[in-house]
Amino acid sequence: MNNSSCAIGTLIKGDANPAQAIRNLAREGFECFSIQFWETIGPADITPVIEQAVEAADATGTWIRSLSVYGNPLRGDDRGDETLRSFKVLMEQAAAMADPGFIVSGFAGRVPGKSVPESIEAWKRVFAPLAEQAEADDIFLAFENCRLGDTWKTGRWNIAINPDAWDLMFEAVPSLSLGLEWEPCHQVEALADPIDQLREWLPRIYHIHGKDARIDHELLHRKGLYGAKKWYTSCLPGFGDSDWASVFRILREGAYRGTVDIEGWNDADWSGEKEIEGQIRALHHLKQSRNRNP
Repeated sequence: MNNSSCAIGTLIKGDANPAQAIRNLAREGFECFSIQFWETIGPADITPVIEQAVEAADATGTWIRSLSVYGNPLRGDDRGDETLRSFKVLMEQAAAMADPGFIVSGFAGRVPGKSVPESIEAWKRVFAPLAEQAEADDIFLAFENCRLGDTWKTGRWNIAINPDAWDLMFEAVPSLSLGLEWEPCHQVEALADPIDQLREWLPRIYHIHGKDARIDHELLHRKGLYGAKKWYTSCLPGFGDSDWASVFRILREGAYRGTVDIEGWNDADWSGEKEIEGQIRALHHLKQSRNRNP
């Protein structure tokens, strides 16, 4: 699989034997993998885990293009420090891959309780030197725009939640080693047009999560934005509102060289024992969408 083919894969958990997961999922047709952790990679040396995962990918004709840790590196406490340490370790692992353009991703973090603008200086202090290191190592850092309930004015996790925030971030640290980990889901949930946004921001999008959302328009019209029930639902590709054929067309026209990795564990209709079945259905939908744009 070469960089120009827009490989389609899935996220796998770094603390749950990723090498075995790769061997199992490669048989189902997944072409690539993104190894992820929540808040920490753990205290043990992660090198053997990554090496075994790479060996499994090589043996199955698949590849690993990104490593991720999702937490708040700007918390200012032990947990935040551990997320930041984990981020730096994954950068070291990425550099050791000797694969130009390899991606390390996560949340941008935010100062707890502060607004996006009030968090920019802290973000710059942390990520400006990491951007320099990424440039030296020929890797990229990508920030997912998941809100986890955060808003422009306040939050606990992430400032990289919308284009206004991205403008502030990339003005503060203009290095092209920094970019976005993007997905239609969060745009649908924000009532933004994911296709228009993808066109505009594609030069700064370095990794894409295969995740979608659907809007209950009837509920939204009757109850508005702030009712007791959510008017949107996160889901796997193929079960949401996004036009994935248009997504792949834009990626191809823009010479996107990253991957599209399904983000599972978010679709209530395909959870638990149905998780892998749902992901396989999503994989087939994404491949069909990609193939409609030869």
